[in-house]
Parts: sequence; C-alpha cells; structure tokens
Amino acid sequence: MLKLEIVTPEKRVVDETVESVTVPTLSGEAGILPNHAPLISALKPGILSFSNKGATERLAVAGGFVEVSSDTVSVMTDLAENASDVNLEAARADKDGAEKALSAAATASVEETEDIRERLDFANARLQLAGR
Repeated sequence: MLKLEIVTPEKRVVDETVESVTVPTLSGEAGILPNHAPLISALKPGILSFSNKGATERLAVAGGFVEVSSDTVSVMTDLAENASDVNLEAARADKDGAEKALSAAATASVEETEDIRERLDFANARLQLAGR
C-alpha cells in the first residue's frame, strides 16, 4: 500500500492509503505501485488518478511536482479539483481564453507561450474530468 498526499497552497486535498497512483509527468503518465523506486518529477496539467479497493478516483491537477519515497507519494500542485468541483462554465471560459491567447501569440516562441499552454491543458483536463 502507498500513502498518498496531495497538497495545494490552500489545503491538503488527499491524505489516504491507496493501492496505486497514476500521475501526468512532463515525460508522460507514470504509474506508481508499492515499492516504487525513489522519484522526483515535474507534473504537467492533467488527470491524476488513484485506486483503492477496486475504486478509482480522479483529480485534475495544474502541474507541480511529485515525490515518491518509501511507499509515500507526495504531490504538490497549485490546483487540484475533483469532478464535482469543476465549474463547467468557468472551465470552458478558461479554455476559450487560453485558445484565443495562444492564437494571438502565434509568432511567439514555445517558451513564451508555456503559461498559456499550461492554462489550456488544465482547462482541458477539467473538462475531461467532468465528462464534457
């Protein structure tokens, strides 16, 4: 079993024992099971999922970091929302705003548009989590 801790600057979102965790890292999704090798990785905005006793819960996370050490998975993220927390209108507005900003910055470098792309990815994750 793994101890999963997910914290944002405002609160501790999850603090429980789970069987597995899947996190969206910059290099792709990473599955974490008990006895996983120590790991520190940056997260990208996306869907984080964790399973316990056959039930899987999912959260939209807005980037951050994950650390795995001694069967403890610690996730530090700016924002984390479960499906019931997602405001669909706000998520759609965030997506539309990010898409417009990205279009307006079409000639900018990838580095200059990184924040906009992260906003777009988080909005898409929220919409995906809410099933829209």
